[in-house]
Amino acid sequence: MHYERLDHTVLTVNDLDATVDFYGRLLGMEVITFDSLVENRKALRFGNSKINLHEAGNEIQPTAANPGPGTEHLCMIVKDPVEVVADHLRAAGVAIEDGPVERAGALGPINSVYVRDPDGNLIELSNPVEF
Repeated sequence: MHYERLDHTVLTVNDLDATVDFYGRLLGMEVITFDSLVENRKALRFGNSKINLHEAGNEIQPTAANPGPGTEHLCMIVKDPVEVVADHLRAAGVAIEDGPVERAGALGPINSVYVRDPDGNLIELSNPVEF
């Protein structure tokens, strides 16, 4: 097999509205509603990827064997310097878990700042070191 990119991932969440607010308003992702078997299904789009949202107890099949809120660690490369991102989030009352700190990314070293979403998922926002 030859891979091109990750198309989407799924987050199982307790509160869809709180999740949409956090990722849309605070992290600047595009909130989309799309047609499916579930009315008013939401997803978050950023760059050429998206995060589909499932509400806990109402997961859309097929699903992971043990879906649950707060079980993810997602890392996204952002265009803004992570120091600016961290300042923006602090000003909005979001606690910074760690960083900025250097880590190992998929394509090389990255500078990362870590926060938690409303379900406790660890969200890593990063720049390539040469940024």
